[in-house]
Amino acid sequence: MRVILSLGRAVFIAVISAASLVGLLRQVHAEMSGWAENEGGRMRLVALPPDADGHIRAGLQIEPKPGWITYWREPGSNGIPPQISVAPQSGVKLDAISYPVPKHIFNGKVEDIGYAAPVTLPLSLTASKVGPVVLDATAFIGICKDICIPFQAQFSLKLGASAQSHPQEETILQSAAARLPEAPSADFDILAHSLSPDRKQLALKITLPEAESGTPDIVVTGPSGYAFTKQMNVARSGKAYSADIAIGKLPKNYDIRGKQWGVLIIDGARAMESTLAFD
Repeated sequence: MRVILSLGRAVFIAVISAASLVGLLRQVHAEMSGWAENEGGRMRLVALPPDADGHIRAGLQIEPKPGWITYWREPGSNGIPPQISVAPQSGVKLDAISYPVPKHIFNGKVEDIGYAAPVTLPLSLTASKVGPVVLDATAFIGICKDICIPFQAQFSLKLGASAQSHPQEETILQSAAARLPEAPSADFDILAHSLSPDRKQLALKITLPEAESGTPDIVVTGPSGYAFTKQMNVARSGKAYSADIAIGKLPKNYDIRGKQWGVLIIDGARAMESTLAFD
């Protein structure tokens, strides 16, 4: 049974152990930082200089040690999603964090959604000025084995002229982008969805890319901090698939009208991510 060093996500975020401070205030003036390390793994920041529009492509590389894991954007019942912030004085704004396809990881009754191997989270940023910038960023992640260790590090990258060649950084970021789930398409999409009146089940009708008999992995992300994965009433005929997703307890007085939930579907070697809108 995994030991969690907190009583919940809020406490987990607030409590930063000595191990989490490894790499704090790390300063590296390049397009790739040095590694910040702790007991369960290491991480570093990789970035390319701003393009003509000020857009910066970057990535947080995370390498758990063998037997350790880190987390997806909705990590399961006990984890914590990666958090990245950029110092306002950097003149750089974080626009989005993207997440490569994760895995379901089971340890007894504990269900995690994350990564048991090295992963790079693509980052999209925008610089507010033209020319070289200094990117000051803080990363906070959870990394777990038998215990969960909060891991925080600060990075400072001096991003120079975009005309320079950066083949190593380009390779890292292109590889990370290739691991992202695809967008909905004609052969891989959610055709219909409906939530039961008691809000206990979400019915999905899906077209899958291959006419196989296996059961795809489905992760539904509702309100922030909630992920639903249990499938019921499953049926597959060729590329047509239907299932009811068990919806656990939602926040008190949660009004689903006008909300959008996320859905990740993994079927064999392909994965697709979409959104569900509720009237």
